[in-house]
Amino acid sequence: MVFSSNVFLFLFLPIFLGLYYLSGQRYRNLLLLIASYIFYAWWRIDFLALFAGVTLWNYWIGLKVGAAGVRSKPAQRWLLLGVAIDLGILGYFKYANFGVDSLNAIMHSFGLEPFILTHVLLPIGISFYIFESISYIIDVYRGDTPATRNLIDFAAFVAIFPHLIAGPVLRFRDLADQFNNRTHTLDKFSEGATRFMQGFIKKVFIADTLAVVADHCFALQHPTTGDAWLGALAYTAQLYFDFSGYSDMAIGLGLMMGFRFMENFKQPYISQSITEFWRRWHISLSTWLRDYLYITLGGNRKGTLITYRNLFLTMLLGGLWHGANLTYIVWGAWHGMWLAIEKALGINTSPRRFNPIRWALTFLLVIMGWVIFRAENLHVAARMYGAMFSFGEWSLSELNRASLTGLQVATLVLAYATLAFFGLRDFYSKPPAPKATPADGPATAQPDLTQGAALTRFNPPGLIKAAPGEVASSIHEPGYSVGQEAQVQPAYWVADWPRYVMRALVLLLFIASILKLSAQSFSPFLYFQF
Repeated sequence: MVFSSNVFLFLFLPIFLGLYYLSGQRYRNLLLLIASYIFYAWWRIDFLALFAGVTLWNYWIGLKVGAAGVRSKPAQRWLLLGVAIDLGILGYFKYANFGVDSLNAIMHSFGLEPFILTHVLLPIGISFYIFESISYIIDVYRGDTPATRNLIDFAAFVAIFPHLIAGPVLRFRDLADQFNNRTHTLDKFSEGATRFMQGFIKKVFIADTLAVVADHCFALQHPTTGDAWLGALAYTAQLYFDFSGYSDMAIGLGLMMGFRFMENFKQPYISQSITEFWRRWHISLSTWLRDYLYITLGGNRKGTLITYRNLFLTMLLGGLWHGANLTYIVWGAWHGMWLAIEKALGINTSPRRFNPIRWALTFLLVIMGWVIFRAENLHVAARMYGAMFSFGEWSLSELNRASLTGLQVATLVLAYATLAFFGLRDFYSKPPAPKATPADGPATAQPDLTQGAALTRFNPPGLIKAAPGEVASSIHEPGYSVGQEAQVQPAYWVADWPRYVMRALVLLLFIASILKLSAQSFSPFLYFQF
């Protein structure tokens, strides 16, 4: 089951929310767990046993690590056992096919008989729930969170369906209190519903339209320079609107249930360095790689050359995490190389001024990375690069001109206009991110969800006062906080008319997106393959 499907929108979600708010606070976590297992089993019920088994395993390991003592030798042994089993499960299901195929290719070159392995099916979401489980037992070992004895809460954390399939990558230490003390207000529900609709529009209205363009361009056997650049630009926008759309929907669903997840995207295409890009792109993953891989490798504490090595290895393994294909490994190496180069050159990764040249160079490097990320294999990537930089025929091929529609062109223009507007607004309306700390890696600054001025334009009407210190994030501006109480002033409803216009536009586009979805019934997300 996916968010962008009729069965989720018109069957699963209404029934779940109705039962959720009718049940008492005491039973909501259990109901959430049951609903999440149903959500997961809708795809394949047989992999539900694996999912539950991984959950029980890490719950038990967490108790053993916690009982052994923070950073003690016995705790370290339990931790290593837990991580080894987790990575073994991930490795088998995600990389067994790739490993056997690679080994067979080598054996074939020597005239040896190949191994026979039944094709291993990849359980959906396994990369995310394995990473979240590993972060939990590491946090218990480090003393960042106590080992929980509440199996229902822990299982609900691992399985909570809004983020289960494609993130954000959550951490138990950030959500433990919310499982017991989250608030449910009309303000928060309204904010979540709007955020969900925004993500749905991004996915169905923009990403799905651009997907047709990108797929066609990458499938051409003899693309022109124009074909290759059109495909690269279409995929660059498609991937952002697809994945950030899923994250918006996940965050919105969480808000509708009283949870507040971390932000996952922060206008990444406005970045002026690859380091800044990784502060803004897939923030939950980049900070996970920093905290649990880069720092474990030694971070920048063991000398300059080791720092460069650690940056490169972190991104190389991050690329491998995305999939068992050489294209992902090369993509990770590409980003790791530029992170190390920027570190070596001492490039300012927190610029206070917008430099068009630096931005253009960074955006070009990102696009080049996305080409190999999208390509089915290295041969397709080489074909696209060859066409892009041959600077030959800039006009589109006849096949492309015949298939390209006015709606697709308009959507591509709208996508980049939206990226430019909100990216520049984000850059000029907020202070720059803090510079890297000594332990920083690929993501050099975690998003701060409690900084900013009082939210006025996008805060839902204060029909119910926000709880003291309640944090509110807008559609495009995460990180603004409400004061001690969100009071409705007499002129509020009049002065805040732009927000109502925007909400009305979001609603209209959401309805249009539902109508578009009804023609296809199902719209898979790109990140489901990971």
